[in-house]
Order: sequence, then C-alpha cells, then structure tokens
Amino acid sequence: MNPSRKPLIAGNWKMNLGGLAGLELAMRVKSLAPQVPGVDLLVAPPFTAIAAVAHELDGTGVFVAAQNLHQQPSGAFTGEISAPMLVESGATWVIVGHSERRQFFGETDAGVDAKIRAATAASLTPIVCVGESLAEREAGRTLEVVGAQLAAVLDAIEGADGAAVAYEPVWAIGTGKNASPGDAEAVHCAIRGWLAARSEALARTTRVLYGGSLKPDNAAALLAQSNIDGGLIGGASLDIASFGAIASAAFAHARNN
Repeated sequence: MNPSRKPLIAGNWKMNLGGLAGLELAMRVKSLAPQVPGVDLLVAPPFTAIAAVAHELDGTGVFVAAQNLHQQPSGAFTGEISAPMLVESGATWVIVGHSERRQFFGETDAGVDAKIRAATAASLTPIVCVGESLAEREAGRTLEVVGAQLAAVLDAIEGADGAAVAYEPVWAIGTGKNASPGDAEAVHCAIRGWLAARSEALARTTRVLYGGSLKPDNAAALLAQSNIDGGLIGGASLDIASFGAIASAAFAHARNN
C-alpha cells in the first residue's frame, strides 16, 4: 500500500446475513473500527439489511455499500433497486460489475458503465470490479482483458469522485485460490498505469483493491504491495475474526509506512 492512499477494507456479504444475523455482524464491525484507526472499513450487506445496518453504523465511520443497482432511477423494473432508493436506505457506496454479476447475470462493460454513472448521479461512490477468467489467464490475456474492462468505464470512473477499482481474478473468487502477491501487484501496477495515462491525479488518488480469496494468512503479503490499497473480501468478511485480522494487517502496514 502507498501511504498517500488510505487503506480500504471492504466486506461483500453476498447473498448472506440479510436479517438479524447481518445486524449482529454490523455491531461487531462497529466494535472493530476503533482498533484500526487510519483504515476505512466498509460492509456490503444484502438489500434487505442495508437500512438496519446503516442505522447501526451511523456515526461510526464504517461505510455501507450495496452490492448492485439498476441504472435507471425508477420505473417498471420488478425486483430491481435504484441508486436513489439505496441512498434513502443509508448506503453511500455501491459495488458495480462484480464478476458474479458478469458471469451469472450477463452484465456487460456497457451496462457497468451505465451503473457507474447512475451511482455517481445519486452521490453513491462506486467500487468498480475488473478481472479475468481462468481460461483468459491461462491464455496469457490477463492484461488485455482487464485493460479492456477498465477502458470501457474509465470516463465514468473519472467522473465519480473517490471511486475505487477492485481487481478480482475470477478464478480466485470463492475457490480458495489467490493470485500471488507478485502477480496481483503486476496487474495493480498496470491498472495504476492506465489510470495515470488518463490523469496523474486519478492514478494518485484512486484506491485499487485486491479481491479473490483474500484471507488472514495472505493479507499481510498482498497488502504490502505498493499498488494494492486494500481488499474487497467475500467469504472472510462473514467472520469477524477473519475480517478483523485482514483489517489489522492493513492497519499494521499503514502504521509502519
């Protein structure tokens, strides 16, 4: 991590903890926050728990994100949720373009771009996800794929104040596998370079997160890389001990640099 960028440790709860259990976990995250000063914490509960979690975390400095949104502000879109609705529920961030949305729900780069713009219009800060599949990685196309995904949404990212980018190799999500620190840093460095080609200020201020089986036992090595500014965490975010250990690794690195 670069000391000029505050670490961000984001927990994506996915389709878990949508009621009382989510509120209980939020209470534990609230207790964790004072132990890791200088680290931004974020949780992304299911839609059903956003309002309760946001109320519990109000005033703590812990951010609340949604896991997805529809690009239209309202309308006849049964089962969808809009950016203004998320804001009314208490969310201030939103995850956009997660690989599971791309893989299982057919989201395209154009759709991700529209969602970033919708989030920005409602003053939601996006975490924009990019990443390659195993087949693409084995074909040596990692930078080609990630670069194309980023290029498709770069204008929208530049217009979204404080947006973060999350590199999540698809083959590492939920598999227990993770990119080596060196491999992850190489992609993060490339992302930083693409951001710099647009604007040095954009590259300097945009936090680039690693997502893909980030766990307590690999957090320190990954977060020590100069272009990795935190993590987008899935399974480990459901357990406060694991989430806390990752946040503590970020805090220790930030404190020592």
